[in-house]
Amino acid sequence: MRRRIARGTPAAAVAVAAALALSNSAPSTSASGNSAPLPAAATQLAPAPQLAAADLPAVFPTPQSLARSGDDIAVTDRVVVVTDARTDTSAKARLVEYLTAHGAARVDVTDPLHTPKPSPHLLTVLLGPAQRPDIARTLGRTRAPDRTDGYAVSVRPGRHGAPDVVALGGHDGAGQFYAVQTLRQLFHRAAGKRWKVSNVQVSDHPSMALRGTIEGFYGQPWTHAERLDQMDFYGDIKANTYVYAPKDDPYHRGKWRDPYPADKLNELGALVGRAAANHVRFTFAVSPGESICYSDPADRTALTAKLQAMYDLGTRAFSIPLDDISYTKWNCDADLTTYGAPGRSAAAAAQVDLLNDLQRNFIATHEGAQPLQMVPTEYGDLTDTAYKQKLRASLDPAVVVMWTGTDVVPPSITNTQADAASQLFGRKVFVWDNYPVNDYGNTSGRLLLAPYDKREAGLSDHLSGIVANPMNQPYASKVAVFGAADFAWNDRAYQAATNWQRAMSYLAGGNTAATEALLTFGDLEHLAPTFGATPWQSQAPRLSAHVTRFWTTWDDGDRENAVRELRRYARGVERSAATIRGGAVQKGFTTDAAPWLDATQLWGSAAVKMIDALSARDHGDQPGSDKLAAESRSLQAQARAVRTVPARNTWGEVAPKVGDGVLDSFLVQADSRLTLWGCGESSARARGDTRSTSSASTVRRPPAGTAAFAGSRPSWRMGTAVDSRTVGGSTMVACEKNW
Repeated sequence: MRRRIARGTPAAAVAVAAALALSNSAPSTSASGNSAPLPAAATQLAPAPQLAAADLPAVFPTPQSLARSGDDIAVTDRVVVVTDARTDTSAKARLVEYLTAHGAARVDVTDPLHTPKPSPHLLTVLLGPAQRPDIARTLGRTRAPDRTDGYAVSVRPGRHGAPDVVALGGHDGAGQFYAVQTLRQLFHRAAGKRWKVSNVQVSDHPSMALRGTIEGFYGQPWTHAERLDQMDFYGDIKANTYVYAPKDDPYHRGKWRDPYPADKLNELGALVGRAAANHVRFTFAVSPGESICYSDPADRTALTAKLQAMYDLGTRAFSIPLDDISYTKWNCDADLTTYGAPGRSAAAAAQVDLLNDLQRNFIATHEGAQPLQMVPTEYGDLTDTAYKQKLRASLDPAVVVMWTGTDVVPPSITNTQADAASQLFGRKVFVWDNYPVNDYGNTSGRLLLAPYDKREAGLSDHLSGIVANPMNQPYASKVAVFGAADFAWNDRAYQAATNWQRAMSYLAGGNTAATEALLTFGDLEHLAPTFGATPWQSQAPRLSAHVTRFWTTWDDGDRENAVRELRRYARGVERSAATIRGGAVQKGFTTDAAPWLDATQLWGSAAVKMIDALSARDHGDQPGSDKLAAESRSLQAQARAVRTVPARNTWGEVAPKVGDGVLDSFLVQADSRLTLWGCGESSARARGDTRSTSSASTVRRPPAGTAAFAGSRPSWRMGTAVDSRTVGGSTMVACEKNW
């Protein structure tokens, strides 16, 4: 599988021309001689004066501590990498890959006892446990936190003939891997074709233990190739958890008793391996709640066998989701006898019985198995019930409980809410965050590309972790997942707007024009709905600001500037699709977003034509204006005819929504302005005042089907009157006249 080398610094990032193959083992390298070990030379490294914070490279997820130390160091043609038996294999392989991608023609991998004679012409990189003597000496006062996944990076220019040295020390194997991922983002272009490494000191660790995604949506599951790509992506962003729980995998839910067919089992085994290579905890979920007989030993045996098969493939984390099932009925008469009449308390008793059995007799007896995870049937509120009381009182303390927030799709998650949820379930909860998932009715026709937002800083004190439930479109999901991983790593430093920019830059391989095109496109797909009527993230805030400024400037009389500014932005909308498809952006994203990109180009062209129509009319060219407006309406009709094909979502083949409520409303209002022209248009009336300048005025509603959404001009009767209508939340005004 080919993978993109992503940059962490949008301003300095330059995409690598060719993607590099991922290797799960160290590539072939040359051995070095038997000269003196490096540590003695490393002691000659000199500290450098600290530089301004503005010079700091952008690293994601945001480190706990990152500081400048002096001049950057060059990547030499030949680089020496010093490892030992405790060096993480994946970290070593990835390090060699990144050095090769950033200017090293030769990478020699050696050990501390057989390091080449120190040379100022050889960059030396130390990789391994932070406590290894040569690494510890080079790190100096830059300590690797003594906690899971912690790491430190120290970039040290040499002096007195000593080489430049980079030390990458981890508390554990994952920490070493994450140190390498941080180094990847420290490379930047120097003069000519040379590369340098930013001179920084990093001490870092995650704020939350569990960070990543749960593939838990309804609709078409991801393909095997898409999942493999996701594992590489999670490695890049230091996410360590993937929960396999696609609702429409029959062997996950409806056919949970049946073993996976051999071909599917082989795919899952490969996925487990790719996850491990990226230090991602593959968590296998099986959801038996629709049909299980809790008291039937045969069902318990079938469930255990399903878990055992995955354990044999290398899986060490397991989940039993009991969401979206009924607890008002039993699936067998035996449960009625064992647990009593169905209801909240009885359902909880049956579930606790099953989960405690699995935790104590499967998890606890299998070496390396992580604590069992579960999703309660009551997963999305803060109401104390007999169900939660039973779980709180009887569920094994080791079992991890997932919670979605105060609703299925919560508009926010606060520290107070998380603490209350932990009190209800008797343990820190693990958040299943239903963003950016788009498998429910209110998301019909939508990609959800707004940043991960409205989760309160400090949640790391109240949660065991966060996994985002992504969209059926895996590459498009990377925008929000990028943010969720950043937030879970360092919630107190998280900035949604900054992260959004970095996420788009990552998808664009650091290409500036492609990043801006993605930001423009993402703004048109910014609306984030809930199950209620009010979205928790607004639609097209950037475009909305441009439109508001346009009408204000237009009505104030500065129409040339109004047209110039909005037309420039509309042209950016029109061209964004072609730029995104230009080759810099990950191919999978352009495939996921294809119908939306098609529609965006058409809507953007329609907006440009309508702006030009307004300008032409303002300059007295009514025929030209009418022609341009008609062309705009035709483009709008074409945009509305686009369909989401192929249909991956439960909502099927529908029109992709693009800037709806903002872009289409602007076009309606502009068309209404053109209609008003010449019959006493005023800025007050254009803003919704229904008072007419005619003493004989009347007010009426337009007949059905006359709105500009239909793509045709309203039919006007004789006379003069003012008519107001609301479209997309904006009040429009038209006046009748004798045409």
